[in-house]
Formats: sequence, structure tokens, C-alpha cells
Amino acid sequence: MILHQQRQVPVIWLLSFATLAFGSLPTAIAAQSDATVVYLVRHAERAEDGTSDPPISRAGQQRAELIATLLRDAGITHIHTTDLKRTRSTGAPTSESTGLAMAIYDAQDLEGFADRLRETPGRHLVLGHSNTTPQLAEALGGDPSTPIEEMEYDRLYVLTLTSTGTSTILLRFGNPYGD
Repeated sequence: MILHQQRQVPVIWLLSFATLAFGSLPTAIAAQSDATVVYLVRHAERAEDGTSDPPISRAGQQRAELIATLLRDAGITHIHTTDLKRTRSTGAPTSESTGLAMAIYDAQDLEGFADRLRETPGRHLVLGHSNTTPQLAEALGGDPSTPIEEMEYDRLYVLTLTSTGTSTILLRFGNPYGD
């Protein structure tokens, strides 16, 4: 068990830092509130069943539940998924915990979908595939990093879209790829 030591920093230090870093705190807060945030993940581990539309495995279900837990306090306002069992099943725990319906998007039209995401304020969870998730990150102006490997399920892209551009954070979650 890893314990993290927390240190309290006086609020005045935080305000001073924010003023130095951002010019003024109200400007920084306004920029964040205007941002659209897109969380991109590949579907969780699939259970091979010999079909072209397999469900997720037991490990995939655990990863799907982990996504819901990770994003519990993220303020998700939209959930988007392709129309395949593995993406819908990966999004189901987040849909259930937020009460949001999953909207189907066309993975064959990532540029059009990227335009719709840019035009729709909020915080979006997008569930995709190994061949579409990095492409969508790039279509949104983000950094796609390297291609996703066939058995790699632990990537979580966090793209922040503002009027001045897109920032990308690539995180890893759950059982790491290669374990």
C-alpha cells in the first residue's frame, strides 16, 4: 500500500502563484470554464468469441468499472461510443453512474465527429478502438503518441480544447500493457 503525504499550502500562496503563472486568477478560471475536455479511451479487454463483435472479458469489465471510478468526479456531460458491444460495455458503468445515455458516433467519420465535439461544450467520454482513438486525438488537434498495440488497453487521453488550441495528457490506468 502506498501512502501519499499531503501538505497544506496556504491559500494566499496558491493565489500568488496563480497570479504569477496566469496573469490573473479570474482569467485562468474563465479559460478553464470555457474549455471542452475530451477523455479518450479504447474499449476494455475483449473476450474473443469468434465473432466480429465480441463482448468484453472479465478483465475488461473490471477496467470499465475503473474508468467509471476514475471519472466519477470529472463532471462528464456526454458519453460517446461506437455501435459495438465492446465499446458500449466499456462505457456502461460510467453511463450508469452518471445517468447519461451513450450516443453512438460513426468511427468512419472522425473529422466530422471531431468537429461536433469542438462545437459541444462540456466534458466528453469517448470510447473507441485501437485504430481510431489516436486518430481522433489527432483530429482534435492533440498529440496521438504512438499507435496503440493490439493488446494495449491502459491508455487514457485527456484533451483540453480551448480557443487557443488543444493540450494533451496521456495517462495509464489499471493493469499496465505488457503485464
